Order: sequence, then C-alpha cells, then structure tokens
Amino acid sequence: MAKVTVRYWAALRAAAGIPEEVVDAGTLAEALAAARTAHRESPRFGAVLDICAVVVDGTPAGARDPATVALHDGSAIELLPPFAGGSNPTSC
Repeated sequence: MAKVTVRYWAALRAAAGIPEEVVDAGTLAEALAAARTAHRESPRFGAVLDICAVVVDGTPAGARDPATVALHDGSAIELLPPFAGGSNPTSC
C-alpha cells in the first residue's frame, strides 16, 4: 500500500468538507473506495464522485479500469466534478 493524496474540487470538496486527505491504496480503485468509505455519511459525496473526472499524477485516468491504475507513495489524485460549461468527465 502507498500513501496517496486525494484532492477534492468544487462540489466534491463541499460534500467532503475538506480539500484533500491522505489514504492508503495500491490502485486507483482502492483510493476511490477509501474516499467513498471515509465520506459515506455525506449524502452527496458518492453521487458527485461517480461523475468526476479523475487525474492521477497529472495524467487523466479517462476510461481506464481504476483497478489497473497503479499508485505509489506520493501519488496525487485530483477528483474534478463537471463545471458549468465543462465537458463530459469521461472525455478526459
């Protein structure tokens, strides 16, 4: 397991109540699951997370299977909900 930073933006930040946190995860799937678990009490968090574009270490994850995206100590995950006038989050 690696220590990775998960950064929340816009509506997801509001739902989480914090701008970022560090989780233990070896893959993107594990990091997303940890974030979802940490914020399961927030009624909006899961719904907003489901529509986010995901960027790992500066590279869009796009349609890749999150279980195949390996993380390392110090990785940074940016979770970006759609913004007004923005594109479809799956297009990244």
